[in-house]
Amino acid sequence: MAGQAETASLTGGPCRFCGTELTETFIDLGKSPLCETFLTQEQLLEGENFYPLHAWVCHECFLVQLQEFVSPDEIFREYAYFSSYSNAWLEHCSNYVDQMTDQLGLGADSMVVELASNDGYLLQYFLQKDIPVLGVEPALNVAKVAEEERGVPTRTEFFGKEFASKLAEEGIQADLVLGNNVMAQVPDLNDFVGGMPIILAPHGTVTIEFPHLLRTMDENQFDQVYHEHFSYFSLVTTERIFAAHGLRIYDVEELWTHGGSIRIYACHTDHSLEETDRLRELRRRELDLGTETLDYYRDFAARIVNLRHDVLTFLIEAKRAGKRVVGYGAPGKGNTLLNYIGIREDLIEFTVDRNPYKHGRFTPGTHIPIHDPAILETEKADYIFILPWNLTDEITKQLAHLGEQGTRFVRPVPGLTILGGE
Repeated sequence: MAGQAETASLTGGPCRFCGTELTETFIDLGKSPLCETFLTQEQLLEGENFYPLHAWVCHECFLVQLQEFVSPDEIFREYAYFSSYSNAWLEHCSNYVDQMTDQLGLGADSMVVELASNDGYLLQYFLQKDIPVLGVEPALNVAKVAEEERGVPTRTEFFGKEFASKLAEEGIQADLVLGNNVMAQVPDLNDFVGGMPIILAPHGTVTIEFPHLLRTMDENQFDQVYHEHFSYFSLVTTERIFAAHGLRIYDVEELWTHGGSIRIYACHTDHSLEETDRLRELRRRELDLGTETLDYYRDFAARIVNLRHDVLTFLIEAKRAGKRVVGYGAPGKGNTLLNYIGIREDLIEFTVDRNPYKHGRFTPGTHIPIHDPAILETEKADYIFILPWNLTDEITKQLAHLGEQGTRFVRPVPGLTILGGE
């Protein structure tokens, strides 16, 4: 029209599950660098790539998702995340192995395949029971630790239908296929889920754990959104995805991990297993909340803006009062939080992490130095800002002696909370 600029509607491209054009924003967190790309001192003087962190919800299948800006090969081949640095997480995995061994009757004649097996943090417990395992892990540096330090046989591949068919041709039929916190990290969701039934034995079980979208939304966990997480799942949407690939979810557990996760149990569609009461209850709860309507998703972004203002206000007032604030942890979610809120070294002096890979490096985008946690013993802080807030109990117990000396702990999510002291 003359005199008016024509503006094209912004869309998120096709839904990675059903192909519908994405038109509904879930949350727009601006632009952010890859959250596991920790910088060396020399790299601070180089350019840094930032990508849109704009999540969408599909109005047909209600899958919440990000667009893919960087290939998985670039993100995951050299990876900074090692699963075995959290004691609470290792205990969770050990308990899972005990549970699955008893529940499925696993033994020396069984086969367990883990998708994205990381550094062998979980499969080591099956090996201790003499249960054969195979890890599939694309990150070369992480898989090396699994094989060399834990003796976990690992294939350094991205899992999908083609690789699953190759495993099946080699005779791999798994009694248990598992994946913990991997499904969100898969850009080609249909290829990934479609590979599972190819290697699953006729009476085998699939278990997949992932942060539950309901908890992510209810508890303002916006920092679960980062480029390595392409998708965010409710139970109902996950059932739809699995059904499209010949798998049926028959049970679900709600877990404390990662701020609130679920573990789904699936089998071949024609398996006779009956669905459980707790599956029916959670499905009903989601539907009653309105997860199959767009209205359910529409107030999340406004709540996160308020949270951002609360955190910034606290940090600025602490700085003006002469208080020393340092961080604990440098997780992926923490880098979303730091970049979105705009927290740099002037507000959090440094952070610490148990992963030696990160020591001497800097957080992506915000350039906060990362040290060994031992520095907290000599560089006393008034406040320790906990970036992996889902591990607050574990961290405050580890640092209880600092709390007794007057240090207070700050948990930013679901709402700003100061722990300890007066």
